[in-house]
Amino acid sequence: MGGVFLAIQATFNAHLAEMLKRPIVASVVQSASSMLFALMIAAFSVKALPGSNTVRQVPVYLWFIGGLFSVIGTSLYYYTIPRLGLSTMISLGLSGQLLFAEVAGHYGWLNLPKEPATFKKLMGVACMLAGILLIKLK
Repeated sequence: MGGVFLAIQATFNAHLAEMLKRPIVASVVQSASSMLFALMIAAFSVKALPGSNTVRQVPVYLWFIGGLFSVIGTSLYYYTIPRLGLSTMISLGLSGQLLFAEVAGHYGWLNLPKEPATFKKLMGVACMLAGILLIKLK
């Protein structure tokens, strides 16, 4: 369901970006509205906030780095969906995620557990990339 929601969200925000003629502005609107909805959900579902000792242990960069990558990634989606189409952009996005996950997992980047790349995994990535070509062929 998460993938469905992300595809729908990307489509609506790509329309917003086209109408505003600025993908980054659509990302600002998306981020602000996401924060509003997250705060509302948290207000009803979170029973206790993390303690001050826990908050102080979080490295400063972790408070911001996810937002940076999110705004870059979503802005790229909003810019490219109207040009490439939803299925192509989602396929390319998933392929990029899968390729990065394979390399990052193989080398243990970003404090991930090491997961060696195998022939079977690499063939899966290759099949996904071939699927993109099939989607794009007319």
